[in-house]
Amino acid sequence: MTLTRRWFSQACLGVATALVAVACGGGGDSEVVSVGSKDFTEQLIIGEMYALVLEKNGLTVERKLNLGGTPVAQAAIESGEIDLYPEYTGTALLTVLKQPVSSDQQAVFDTVKQAYQEQFNLVWLDPSPMNNTQALAMTEERADALGIRTISDFAAQASNLTLIGPPEFEVREDGLPGLQAAYGNFSVKEYKAVDAGLRYKGLVDGEADVAVAFGTDGEISAFNLVVLEDDKGLFPPYQVAPIVSQAALDANPAIAEALNQVSPLLNDEVMRQLNYEVSGNQREPAEVAREFLVDAGLVAE
Repeated sequence: MTLTRRWFSQACLGVATALVAVACGGGGDSEVVSVGSKDFTEQLIIGEMYALVLEKNGLTVERKLNLGGTPVAQAAIESGEIDLYPEYTGTALLTVLKQPVSSDQQAVFDTVKQAYQEQFNLVWLDPSPMNNTQALAMTEERADALGIRTISDFAAQASNLTLIGPPEFEVREDGLPGLQAAYGNFSVKEYKAVDAGLRYKGLVDGEADVAVAFGTDGEISAFNLVVLEDDKGLFPPYQVAPIVSQAALDANPAIAEALNQVSPLLNDEVMRQLNYEVSGNQREPAEVAREFLVDAGLVAE
């Protein structure tokens, strides 16, 4: 069984395995839909998936992937440079809307959906079950040896533990200061600030006890890491969903039906494996995206 078939079996139980052929309203394949993404692995994979399923449904797609960070992508969709891109609920809540942190998944989605429609005339389609939230991770051996399974457990032993992560985590409100506020005024033995790409190497090489992670990082599955439970609910949800300009949806109603059939396939385990195909196995995001969708029956080989 191929990796993609395993991803499909994990993600698609009870989900239809083929897109329904739908008419492309408001101009059919003469309409060009511009699909964007941010500039990291997961976004490139998902952005390509969106482009592929839209093409499957007869739309002409212009790819503008790898645009940059959140401010760049948001500016592009507001200006009409792109028609849609994948966004995260937590990013929308905190970075774009500047609203208070919330760990209530449904409440966060409802808030960003309403605010984006009112402020930007942008529509959130269905969110995926995956949650690319911030997290803390340990090797299974170290977690077992210390009896750590929750962030509360970590906080209780923090003075003897080295934490490794990107420099910004040490100062962000939803980083180490947020953890200290939510879980008690603990201090870690050491915080090793490293480039994001070096976090997991430091962890598995034994240079740190705990690493700052994101919920869909491919290395979590590849290294069989333990993600500590956020038992006090500090970190907001980061579900991914397509956000689409209302004008694009009005011109091409097929967009919503096509992309909403991709969303339920993307859970944490699936996304971790897809990400690792790129970050760990050095494959191209477009190749990984197409292989997954072909195996899921959503696009033709």
